[in-house]
Amino acid sequence: MSKEILATVSGTEITKEDLDLVLKHAPKEQQMQLNTLAGKKYLLNEMITQQMLYLDAKEKGLDKEEEYLKELKSVEENLLKQYAVKKLLEDVKVDEAEIKEYYEKNPEQFTTGDSVRAKHILVKDEEKAKEILKEIQDGKNFEEAAAEYSECPSKEKGGDLGYFQKGQMVPEFEKVAFELEVGAMGELVKTQFGYHIIKVEDKKAASTMPFDQVKGQLEQYILRNKQNEKFKSYTDQLRGKYEITSNEELLK
Repeated sequence: MSKEILATVSGTEITKEDLDLVLKHAPKEQQMQLNTLAGKKYLLNEMITQQMLYLDAKEKGLDKEEEYLKELKSVEENLLKQYAVKKLLEDVKVDEAEIKEYYEKNPEQFTTGDSVRAKHILVKDEEKAKEILKEIQDGKNFEEAAAEYSECPSKEKGGDLGYFQKGQMVPEFEKVAFELEVGAMGELVKTQFGYHIIKVEDKKAASTMPFDQVKGQLEQYILRNKQNEKFKSYTDQLRGKYEITSNEELLK
């Protein structure tokens, strides 16, 4: 298969494969922008510029300078350290039986408490809050009132706060939200933020998250733990192999 050469700089080829590799390793937030015709043209121009700078530096002998050689040695050492850790941990695996066992032995970690979905309208002034409450009681739509009067960012969603469990809201707000029936609207509630008009939209009883829902996260959690254990065990062995001296007094 022939190479797709996008550019050459004094005989050095820049191929489509080279560009695709740079694109692959670009920050995720930039990949969508770069993966367009305009983005690829920009990237190719940058690669040409970098190659010119490299050739220019070689011609000037910068690669022979002492400061550069020190930095190169440091980079090589760090790269080798990272590679050594990668090699050490590459055979650490997690099978489904391990994940399932952890899930079954730690059920409390996968239980969600009772939750409430509520909407609210928040204003600082008590008299204003009373007026709004009266308007809603007289027939004004709650969501429209939230969009018009509320001083909380949730006004953009008709006052909707989504689902929350106990401990996620201030106590005064939480108490009323959990006591109200679904579809009910309470009286004014005063908190440190101001005066709230609360309407409960839905309630969910405590439940256990299914295994398939948490399997992926659990796998990563167990994998990290196993990797950490192997890393610590191996480096503890190395401490017995190499002579180490330290002077922690100098840290003060």
